Amino acid sequence: MIKTRTNLPTLITSGLSSTRILQSRFTGPRIHVVPASGLQALKRSASFFTPRLGRSHQEKGMEERSELHVAAANDAGDPATSSLPVVQYVVLRKDLVDTMGWPLGSVVAQACHAATAALWMSRDDEIAQSYCSPENIDSMHKVVLEVKGEAQLNTLAQKLTDAGVLHKLWIEQPENFPTCIATKPYPKAEVAQYFKKCKLCK
Repeated sequence: MIKTRTNLPTLITSGLSSTRILQSRFTGPRIHVVPASGLQALKRSASFFTPRLGRSHQEKGMEERSELHVAAANDAGDPATSSLPVVQYVVLRKDLVDTMGWPLGSVVAQACHAATAALWMSRDDEIAQSYCSPENIDSMHKVVLEVKGEAQLNTLAQKLTDAGVLHKLWIEQPENFPTCIATKPYPKAEVAQYFKKCKLCK
């Protein structure tokens, strides 16, 4: 008889069943079987927390938007950190050149007089101080506009006065002749509405 050699352990002489031997060799984490009723309970627990998470994200978004609004409001009130463009409006009479034949230099002088006076009148204003600060002195913004004549210039001056917009109506002396309006420096969005009917000076 030919004897065959095997590496498999003899299960009968070991005194253990094959099932128990396999269990002893392959030990690992125990798997807990959850009954169907338990699965339903887990689903209900998950659904209980879902709305709370949703509300948490919504509340977080509202808080972030609120912080942005507060930051924007703070920036608008602080001329040093404001991202809004700050400008000085200057409005000249077009008829000074077209009808009266004033030389260009004389018209420019009227704008300079009005702008300088408006800045001096607002010298204690924080926005004006920032506008003229060493950090901003080389990046001033001015908008130079024109109106037809004296009547339109006086109407605009009255509108600015009624709105509380600080400005200087320059009246050339000794002729007592109104020639130009200049505002103090303002965030453009605050005062642009009062100059919609004015054209750019050409």
